[in-house]
Amino acid sequence: MADDETPQGLPEPPPPGASALPSGTFDGTAVLVTGAGTGLGKGIAREFARLGASIVIASRKQENLDAGRAAIEELGAPVETAICDIRDPESISAMLDSAVAAFGTPQVCVNNAAANFPVPAEDMSPNAWRAVVDVTLNGTFFVAREFARRHLAAKTPASIINVGASYAWTGGPGFAHSAAAKAGVKNMVESLAVEWGPYGIQVNGLVPGLIPHEDMTADITANLQRADPEKDLLQPAMRVGTRREFGWAATFLASPYARFITGHTLVVDGANWQRRFMTNPTVVPIRDQMNRGPFNPEG
Repeated sequence: MADDETPQGLPEPPPPGASALPSGTFDGTAVLVTGAGTGLGKGIAREFARLGASIVIASRKQENLDAGRAAIEELGAPVETAICDIRDPESISAMLDSAVAAFGTPQVCVNNAAANFPVPAEDMSPNAWRAVVDVTLNGTFFVAREFARRHLAAKTPASIINVGASYAWTGGPGFAHSAAAKAGVKNMVESLAVEWGPYGIQVNGLVPGLIPHEDMTADITANLQRADPEKDLLQPAMRVGTRREFGWAATFLASPYARFITGHTLVVDGANWQRRFMTNPTVVPIRDQMNRGPFNPEG
């Protein structure tokens, strides 16, 4: 880049506390967010709460539920929490029963909970593969299915948002398990939108870019810590995203202003996954990127 072409990047978003939709957009609406005790899920839940929603948080861990409850109560919004293992349909049914008892049937479901960790495919155990696919793909479907069945029975409209990942399109070296599962989640959005659209149920996907939060995998955290913001131009946007930007996108997709949007996956990443080089960059095998030695079949 020439010396006189100082990159500016995308402008910063409005400050925390601002909302992308009119105040009260979700008054009287219950919103279920899985995995909303920490990370992006908490950011999504807080933006719905700012707009008047009652929040239902589902997680396997009580400490995450407690953190999520505190974050919503801080905004003065009603909140219910429920221990739930989304791999277990009976646990999901019990969680939704708790939500119904607190606020009535949720009208919005955000499938945010997922599992992920980096590992070369040849080192991945069958149990590691199953664990990630079971939570990320099967769990997302089981929650969406139980949520939709209740609305289909009641003949009421609803909105489902499945949180995905950009490597559903591109593949994800080091994340073969998660990339395959997220590709399934994206396809699920497109299939279920057609199946359930006639009954008033929207199904959309939402994909985050680099948005710092406490649930990031260690490799992403390390890359951010090593980067020099003055010289390492890591993204076309010239900045990372914020949780509130991701939350604003979620609230829009579930709002009355997006009723004709379904079967779509919205990527909120400042065009990062679409960037290309005019010349091919050097290929660095994933084992080298992860500082692993040669493959040893004995472990």
